[in-house]
Amino acid sequence: MNNSYKEAVEYLYNSTPQFQLIGAAAYKPGLDTAHKLDNAFGCAHRLYSTIHIAGTNGKGSTAHTLAAVLQESGYKVGLYTSPHLADFKERIRVSGEKISEQGVVDFVERYKSMDIDCSPSFFELTTIMAFDWFAKKKVDVAIIETGLGGRLDTTNIILPILSIITNISLDHVAQLGNTIEAIAKEKSGIIKEYVPVIVGEAEGEVAKVFKQKASEMCAPIIFAENEHNWSRAEVLNYSNKYYDTPWGDIEGNLSGDCQLKNACTIMSGIRFLQSSGKFDNINSKSVISAFGNVCALTGLMGRWMVVNKSPLTVCDTGHNTGGWKYISKRLESMSRPLNMVIGFVSDKDVDHILEMMPPDACYYFTQASVPRAMKALTVAEKASCHGLNGYIVEDVKEAVARATENARATGGSVFIGGSTFVVADYLS
Repeated sequence: MNNSYKEAVEYLYNSTPQFQLIGAAAYKPGLDTAHKLDNAFGCAHRLYSTIHIAGTNGKGSTAHTLAAVLQESGYKVGLYTSPHLADFKERIRVSGEKISEQGVVDFVERYKSMDIDCSPSFFELTTIMAFDWFAKKKVDVAIIETGLGGRLDTTNIILPILSIITNISLDHVAQLGNTIEAIAKEKSGIIKEYVPVIVGEAEGEVAKVFKQKASEMCAPIIFAENEHNWSRAEVLNYSNKYYDTPWGDIEGNLSGDCQLKNACTIMSGIRFLQSSGKFDNINSKSVISAFGNVCALTGLMGRWMVVNKSPLTVCDTGHNTGGWKYISKRLESMSRPLNMVIGFVSDKDVDHILEMMPPDACYYFTQASVPRAMKALTVAEKASCHGLNGYIVEDVKEAVARATENARATGGSVFIGGSTFVVADYLS
């Protein structure tokens, strides 16, 4: 890491409020600042096609897999996601390659030299950096993941060719609302006039919210679950198989029940892109290759990520009730004794998550190295109310080491998660 890059990243971290580190205090609803920054940098996102993705869970898997499909089809693809796990540059990629250190330095220096009447957040500034980088690299299409919500998210200044909403569950309730319907209304804010929208999972009142918004915007709406994208699917230990898709049988290297939902949404997205007339190079070969190699092609990490097979060690960034609904099922298949390295952020209601954790596991309660981290002692106290017991180990690295030592000695396995930042500390 050169000094100029280190200084640029420190400037981004220290001079702008960062939700990843401090939480709600960094959240700035509204698009005024985003528009000011965007105009100052020439509205770069208008120079290429965009696909906009919102949702509570599954955004990352959906964005990365669609990017992989387009990459394998020969297109130059921008990908903007958050948060990063080990390296700031993970957020901004072109055809799998992270933004260069010099690219970050140049953008920060350019911004500092401007006289823009605004005080952007970390996310606002990095979003414009991504748009600018994609223009510089002359991408054919960019896949843009929302940061938080939809309607007032910085990314919502784009006019995409397709909007995707993966699903809705309770998360970030302080910012988005404390009911599923309220959160759905915020996410539905990415639906633009006449722009088709694909909805991954929605039923009842949530489906009504999306239908109403799409009707108001004259936007064609597709519910992915109604598209019947395969005849049957099989969840394996390290992959999922989908039979009789429009592109033949597919084996995806993202596995688990949650990926069945994501794959359905992704396939509906691919069908739309093929029918749009803009992406004629997409074919069976590129789709099959993309599903099978998405992590290698795009750098995706932290989705039921097997980091060691002896002892079996898995990390997952799922950090809300929607994500843990699937994680808890997968934990059942891990060999016992199961060693759980768990930590959370302090601004999250974790009781519903703790209710889903296995009572027969040995816990290592820890805390990530970010100001938002819940104290390990607090995690342990909350967990004990749900009959979960173990050790308090404040440092993530030490907690993993102790869990691994126990797993080796007893023939057990290790899970690392609860918070994106616990996984990030481990992977770093």
